[in-house]
Amino acid sequence: MNPDRLVLLDIDGTILLTAGAGRRAITAALGEHVGEVSSFQHMRFDGKTDPQIVGEMLAMAGHEPPHDGERVAALCRRYVALLERELASGASSTTLMPGIERLLLRLAGEQRVALGLLTGNLVDGAELKLRAAGLDSRQFVVGAYGSDSHDRCELPAIAAARARPLFGHVPSGEEVIIIGDTPADITCGLGIGARAIAVATGAYSVEDLSLHRPWAVLPDLSDTEAVMAAILG
Repeated sequence: MNPDRLVLLDIDGTILLTAGAGRRAITAALGEHVGEVSSFQHMRFDGKTDPQIVGEMLAMAGHEPPHDGERVAALCRRYVALLERELASGASSTTLMPGIERLLLRLAGEQRVALGLLTGNLVDGAELKLRAAGLDSRQFVVGAYGSDSHDRCELPAIAAARARPLFGHVPSGEEVIIIGDTPADITCGLGIGARAIAVATGAYSVEDLSLHRPWAVLPDLSDTEAVMAAILG
């Protein structure tokens, strides 16, 4: 039986937290390139792709456009190398968000579901973070990453296209469920009619997320059956 739900999970703030390892690594990578990094201290990273963050940092540091292409790609590669170092050091501890282990087990046993990732992380960075949390990335059978596009709104269609062999068609509409902790996770799938389940485990409250009219909003993912009801309903 083919699945009838493509469930796409965000990583940071939804599956796990890395105790600031990503911020430290990307700031260090940019610091090597632009020097002074104090202006980055209050910059928000949540809901953005890694290439988008690098581009915004370059602009903030006063570097002339374009803020894409090979320069951003090189900085992203350096960031991944520094991230690996951060995650391996004693300074960083990666923790899973409440309920995520039970939810992943439940989803793995649900024939109606194909499980994937939709994240602003570069694919190599996503792999490093999942491994640091003790998760096997192979359980996520499709995905779309910051490596695929700097524009988060392009990622749901990319993930859906990659799921075509599993569904026999490109899933869309209520077949696609995006689970994430930011308004960007709610709005990025509008172009393909995806449903969003917002979870208030990041910087945004239930009230904040509700303003963006997700399909469902939950304080966290600890109520597995409530999450499954929102996915399959």
